[in-house]
Amino acid sequence: MAMISPHVSEYMTSGPFAVGPREPLSNARRLMEKYELRHLPVWSEGKLVGIVSDRDLNLVQMLAHASPDDVITIEDAMTPDPYAPSPDTLLVDVVRVMVERKIGSAVVVDAGQIVGIFTASDAMRALLDAIAESRAPSRPSSMRTTSGGRPRPRASR
Repeated sequence: MAMISPHVSEYMTSGPFAVGPREPLSNARRLMEKYELRHLPVWSEGKLVGIVSDRDLNLVQMLAHASPDDVITIEDAMTPDPYAPSPDTLLVDVVRVMVERKIGSAVVVDAGQIVGIFTASDAMRALLDAIAESRAPSRPSSMRTTSGGRPRPRASR
């Protein structure tokens, strides 16, 4: 039985927070700690300009010899021009690009707006669903499992 490849929108986290490039690093750190995030899109003048990770923040602060976060801006730590697939991009294509580029996340953009973020953790969740689906041939293909093992309907396309 051939599996239908889902779209990235089925596994992304919708409505992610975003920060501006000229904001102090402390703003990004506060958001990441408060909401347990590891990646934040960077948005400026109506467009996606970068992405910053918790590892980026730690590295830049270390290199700055523990300068206060308020002196260093997000632009100093961000990776410019992040990978930004559309919500209808096949999940397999998004994961392939992430593996080839050795990146941990993709910012999902639709009509010029950030609509979600897809991370390596989301890819692991998709892998778990694929394994569970392949082991349970009697389960209807219109159902997926959540991390708790309860079935949930697939998102409509």
